[in-house]
Amino acid sequence: MERVTFKIFRCDPEKDPMSRYQDYEVALEPGITLLNCLNKIKAEMDPTLTYRMSCGSAICGSCAMRVNGHALLACKTQASDLVKNGVIKIDPIGNMAVLKDLVVDLEPFWASLRKVDPWLKPDSQDNPEKEREQTPEQFNLIDDVTTCILCGSCWSDCNILEVDKKFLGPATLAKAHRFIYDSRDAKTRERVESISEKHAVWDCTHCGECSTRCPTETKPLSRIEEIREAAMIAGVHNNNGARHVLGFRETVGKSGRLNENYLPPRSVGFFNIPGLLDIMPVGLRMVMRGKAPPIIHHSIDKVGEVKSIFSRFDQYRK
Repeated sequence: MERVTFKIFRCDPEKDPMSRYQDYEVALEPGITLLNCLNKIKAEMDPTLTYRMSCGSAICGSCAMRVNGHALLACKTQASDLVKNGVIKIDPIGNMAVLKDLVVDLEPFWASLRKVDPWLKPDSQDNPEKEREQTPEQFNLIDDVTTCILCGSCWSDCNILEVDKKFLGPATLAKAHRFIYDSRDAKTRERVESISEKHAVWDCTHCGECSTRCPTETKPLSRIEEIREAAMIAGVHNNNGARHVLGFRETVGKSGRLNENYLPPRSVGFFNIPGLLDIMPVGLRMVMRGKAPPIIHHSIDKVGEVKSIFSRFDQYRK
């Protein structure tokens, strides 16, 4: 059996504020999961090692942790697939404060989730005798997102949360999608308006880490894109993100090229004086350093084909 060194993050703030890594050498049995390796270390080598676990079946999401720099579920992952140069490095999931070893404070995660009212809000006048029915087609709109187990893997590796702690996070936005697209919910408009504000659905930068790390079929990035689509269809356009989309469509649709000078003021709003003043220093620095886009853009090949795509899209929408 292959012998592997587990380099595990250790931290006990009550005893020692300094964190460290501790090595444990384990013989990998065929088919053993990462979680069972940790259980073996705890049972046979070091009972002080602390981590979360419960079902062991990729259902509860408790055993999410970072391994070799990325979040995953320990119970779902073969240990042999993680070995790099004879070592498996394990850290607590990211973007959360460490309580002890691999255990983190999940309260910010739950607090974010509560902000989107993650429960059904049916029409108060709708009183079915049995239950509120859904067609298979209606359920298919929320099928993927119902697989979310709230493990926090997407939250851990979200790049926006690293710089903006107020960002709702991918799991929360996916949960919002669950009710925005639920045919039985009567508060779709209110939900869309709420998460179209700052630090929400339009602040995602499409890095894709959330969907890459998601252990289920939730794939938060796809759900975020679908929320944006719902917002545009609902006419919730009074925010920077939606105005950016409209500005992009206007300039490319008319000329076949992106007018980068038009897009910033269109995004913040032409009559939004505080917003315009806020972006002005950035524009001035770009001009001073020769980074400003040209007033008249160079022509591109087959620009007519680009305009044709937008023209056909407009006809499709109508």
